Amino acid sequence: MLFVISLLIAAASFFVYQSMRKTGRYQESRFSLGALALGIVIAFSQLFTVIPAGTVGVVDFLGNVSEKTLKAGVNFVNPLANVIKFSIKTQEIKELMNVPSKEGLTVQLEISLLYSLDPENASKIYRTVGENYTNIILIPQFRSVVRAITAKYEAKALYTDSRELLATEIRNELEKLVTPRGIRIEASPLRQIVLPSGLTAAIEEKLKAEQESQRMQFVLKREEQEAERKRIEAKGIADFQDIVSRGISDQLLKWKGIEATENLSKSQNSKIIIIGSGKSGLPVILNP
Repeated sequence: MLFVISLLIAAASFFVYQSMRKTGRYQESRFSLGALALGIVIAFSQLFTVIPAGTVGVVDFLGNVSEKTLKAGVNFVNPLANVIKFSIKTQEIKELMNVPSKEGLTVQLEISLLYSLDPENASKIYRTVGENYTNIILIPQFRSVVRAITAKYEAKALYTDSRELLATEIRNELEKLVTPRGIRIEASPLRQIVLPSGLTAAIEEKLKAEQESQRMQFVLKREEQEAERKRIEAKGIADFQDIVSRGISDQLLKWKGIEATENLSKSQNSKIIIIGSGKSGLPVILNP
């Protein structure tokens, strides 16, 4: 529209300029010449459009939408066409909703959705849905999927170890619905889950009981291992004593007594050794 208006201004200024030149009003003709130049500059600028970074442009010429989208940068376009810009950056939707659990309880869920527009499908989105595709397609489908999936989980699972599994399932189900339309789903993180106060306390008590049970199982296992260690140690000592007792004989004891007598006799320390006690003749200290 601006292109047409600028052309009309330029044409009118040209005719005014010509008329003033013929009548000799050269001073006034300068203003019409300036308007002519301005109209030409504005009309020329409408031949190009600038698409910002992280954005694509969809060209709509009198209801005919081009399949090719304009990339970021300066693009040559039909000056009579309308260029609609779509962001392809990652965007976030935050939802706070009450959802059902498998037991029929109502759980308050705060969840985010990270998504972006597929640049190759921007013209398709514009033709089939329009610029407000987030509110028309994405948010209703997102809410429906979340409620359908949470209804398959118990409240305890939502509160404890199944949060990541729940988020993954929500993402996968939503991708099946909106990816063919040209919307990319990046993640659906769970920000917060609020259960009824009584249920929260019951779940926490049960978790504490389970943790205490696991601790006691660990203690019992440790005691069993210690008892087994002691049994093995006692058996080793008993085996050693049995081997030693079977290896000691009267002859060995006499020989050790003779060795001890010889060592005592060689010692430089003061001593009195009484020899001849018993049949073996060993020192009294060795054969009382």
